[in-house]
Amino acid sequence: MRLWNDRRLRLSLTGLGVQYLLALLAVGAFSVNTGNNLLYLVFSLMLGLFLVSGILSRRALQGLRLLGIEEGNLFARVRGGLRMRFQDGGRGRIRGLELHLILDDGTVEPGFLGSATREGETTVVLQARAAHRGWTRLHALELRTRFPFGLLEKSRFIELDQQVLVLPHPRTPPAQPNRWRGEGHRTLAQEGTSSPEGARPLRLGDSPGRVHWKRTAQRSQPWVRTFEEERPMGLHLRLDLSAWGPGRPFERELERLSGAVLQARLQKRDISLEVQGPEGIREVHGHAPCWRTLALARATGTGEDAAPAAQLS
Repeated sequence: MRLWNDRRLRLSLTGLGVQYLLALLAVGAFSVNTGNNLLYLVFSLMLGLFLVSGILSRRALQGLRLLGIEEGNLFARVRGGLRMRFQDGGRGRIRGLELHLILDDGTVEPGFLGSATREGETTVVLQARAAHRGWTRLHALELRTRFPFGLLEKSRFIELDQQVLVLPHPRTPPAQPNRWRGEGHRTLAQEGTSSPEGARPLRLGDSPGRVHWKRTAQRSQPWVRTFEEERPMGLHLRLDLSAWGPGRPFERELERLSGAVLQARLQKRDISLEVQGPEGIREVHGHAPCWRTLALARATGTGEDAAPAAQLS
């Protein structure tokens, strides 16, 4: 049951609140008809509890200001975090807020803010899932609370006009040696003893004794152990936009390149991306710049089949 609705604040009765209000009216009617002082006292206490619920729930929405939203690494079709920073003047006040974010072309799971901090700033991370790469818009943030008794629900709306960049889905690159040139040797061994450090997919020339059986069973493809003495070499990717036309094949290729960037980041390897387009050849270095370049890439050709190369640098 909605009591009123304006642009930024909405107050509504919950199911429990409707039952409580009906009981309050019934007690009030009996107290008037019978003139029983005890019923008057019960009616006064119930009415006071109802008013306190409304006052406290309104206070829970006050003193909170949105400072900004940090997108982090948000991939298409994968859950990623949106970090929201608030200026909090509640000084430890209990809030019990549900946070609902409206996102174009995607969904955001509700978050929860239990109480105000005494430091003056608080952070809440919402899990978002976008459907496609590229820019997407955040429309509004709703702060919703039923604190403290669940009788009334108040909602405050914060209008947003911010865009976040969704990165291509990180598809696992194919394991065929001829897909990525220079796949044979990617590490440089140093002298001395070593200890296991991590794991990576099996490559041509790896010893069978280094197979990581647990990771192999999890990923359904051979993985091997990496060691501290191995220094990973850099990966260089190339993408010719004129060789691709808009469509699903181009998106799949971007996803494979995004997966290669993710794999290089997990293996702590340097990476660079060379993009050839109508403006010429542009090269970017680093994991985040490569991802952003792939997220904003637009095919300029008419072909539907090409093979951008990746090689060691």
